[in-house]
Amino acid sequence: MYSKETIKRFSDPQFVGEIEDADGVGEVGNMKCGDVMKMFIKVKDDVITDIKFKTYGCMAAIAASDMMCELAKGKKIDDALKITAKEITKDLGDLPPVKFHCSILGTHALKKAVEDYKSKQKA
Repeated sequence: MYSKETIKRFSDPQFVGEIEDADGVGEVGNMKCGDVMKMFIKVKDDVITDIKFKTYGCMAAIAASDMMCELAKGKKIDDALKITAKEITKDLGDLPPVKFHCSILGTHALKKAVEDYKSKQKA
């Protein structure tokens, strides 16, 4: 059974969308379940000033993506990268154990977006 917070975030996600001029974009997927997450970030002075996601997947995947964005927005990049799957799950009010991988995907999508941002800074 899903928590009220998970259902709320699935039904009315606050961070869903795309940032057309994103500073970094990261995409990850889980081939076993078919979930795919794409995360977009805007960064200023090493702080994530805006973050959006597009997720193809189940209720848990969409809710975890939205929670990941909320936790990361306004944080310095290095602090955002410290957000854990357990933290996402806890803030969602827990997920069924079989859905824990959805919160892991959220952390991986953010990491890929940050890697993309940093590679663009070097170029």
